[in-house]
Amino acid sequence: METTRLLNIDILCITQEELLGRLKEGVLYTPNVDHLVELQRNKVLYDAYQKAEWIVCDSRILQLISKLLKKRIPEAIPGSSFFPAFYNYHRNNPDCKIFLLGAAEGIALKAQQEINTAMGREMVVGAHSPSFGFEKNEEECMHLVDIVNQSGATVLVVGVGAPKQECWIYRYRQHMPNVKIFMALGATIDFEAKTLKRAPIIWQKLRMEWLYRFIKEPKRLFKRYFVRDPQFFAYFFKQFVGTYHNPFK
Repeated sequence: METTRLLNIDILCITQEELLGRLKEGVLYTPNVDHLVELQRNKVLYDAYQKAEWIVCDSRILQLISKLLKKRIPEAIPGSSFFPAFYNYHRNNPDCKIFLLGAAEGIALKAQQEINTAMGREMVVGAHSPSFGFEKNEEECMHLVDIVNQSGATVLVVGVGAPKQECWIYRYRQHMPNVKIFMALGATIDFEAKTLKRAPIIWQKLRMEWLYRFIKEPKRLFKRYFVRDPQFFAYFFKQFVGTYHNPFK
């Protein structure tokens, strides 16, 4: 499959329809502008990305910028859109057994109920909301691994926010041999539980979903959108003029 190089990662040039048909196993990450900035300073996250089989564009801003490169990204595939498309695609696949790991207490269980009701079967075989700071507790992390393994899940969706979710999958993937597909999907579990709403379609089409989210959560997102993320454009300008250097090489 063709890829396009954006700073220090290769992003697949793939449509959602193609991804649904080809994703049989491996790790799926969906980078956005914030990820690209974090990838310039977080070596563990960078290493995690090097081991992922499926890196697809989450951001319409990145998809638009890719038009300036030799190979353009055909479409953005936000995780919050891809996941419902994924489980609907596998509606009648008995081998698709999903575990939801993430969100605040009780929300993953609610998402499990919503999806299973919609699918008409127990497609989601388990759900768990880890404690705050769980990633720093090896005992809890191994307990989570045991829960996933005992569930019989073949698909693991981790929604605890970047870069935590990507780094956790990178560290513990090998401890879950029966899981074929790992997805790091941020707030997707909240969306599935219907405790968090996506931006209206018109905002999505205008590539302004980020602004809608900021209006809803200005205190939490101000630093991200107006301090951290603008750094991406400086990095991209360096790539465009040929002066960008991967900080980890």
